[in-house]
Amino acid sequence: MYHFTVRLAGPADESGLARLAALDSAAPLRGPALVAEAESRLIAALPLAAGRPIADPFEPTAEVLELLEMRKAQLADENAARSARRRLRSILRGPATQARA
Repeated sequence: MYHFTVRLAGPADESGLARLAALDSAAPLRGPALVAEAESRLIAALPLAAGRPIADPFEPTAEVLELLEMRKAQLADENAARSARRRLRSILRGPATQARA
């Protein structure tokens, strides 16, 4: 296996994602996605919303896709925790603080 980077896809990844989808005989991903990049090219991608992952069929990507799934779960947990903290702060501020705003 080689070294690769897992990161959020950005606008500059559009052509790489289209290439990856074509290699995988899949529709291009829509919306936010995680990508795995090796040697300056995308080898796998996973949508953060619904949808199936796409991967280069000429590369060994099974473990890479598992890592993308794990990272997606971590991001979901982080977002849930952030949302819970915001709700808690709102409750702790109470109606008196909110009325002054």
